[in-house]
Amino acid sequence: MGVVIRNLQHVVPVRRARLRKDVDTLRHILGIQKFDVGLICVDNCKIQRINSIYRKKNTPTDVLSFPFYEDLRPGKLPCGLQRDEHNLGDIFLGVEYVMQQCKGKSQDFHSALTVVTAHGICHLLGYRHDTDEEWKEMFQRESYILAEFNRLTGSRLEPLSNKCSQDR
Repeated sequence: MGVVIRNLQHVVPVRRARLRKDVDTLRHILGIQKFDVGLICVDNCKIQRINSIYRKKNTPTDVLSFPFYEDLRPGKLPCGLQRDEHNLGDIFLGVEYVMQQCKGKSQDFHSALTVVTAHGICHLLGYRHDTDEEWKEMFQRESYILAEFNRLTGSRLEPLSNKCSQDR
């Protein structure tokens, strides 16, 4: 079981080894090492197209998640019996969008990529933020995950704080 990373864009250099290491740490924190996760890095044009098709929002965004288990309750792990059911889903990372956001805020790109990936994984695990209550639950989970990540790696990552963040 593992992480599959596809870089389908040529706009922003992505350090896949670092991203894989960070995602493996996130998977360890969440206890989901036996589940596969796909990460697809795309540019603004591609993420905008996907966002338009699936969310009817014709704008680029930072992250879009496509869970294998669509009705998973937050905090519950799927119980896949067959090997092909040990898949959480795919996360599309709008790396060009993330890079543009980082430049505007003088943030480290790879740290921001880890934060949006953690957010995307939460979506794969059934967390949503359509209501204030759901947002609080998801924010608390992300805060815990990133606090553990920081403890294990010495990083200083913080969860996405803007309820109206572009993803989802």
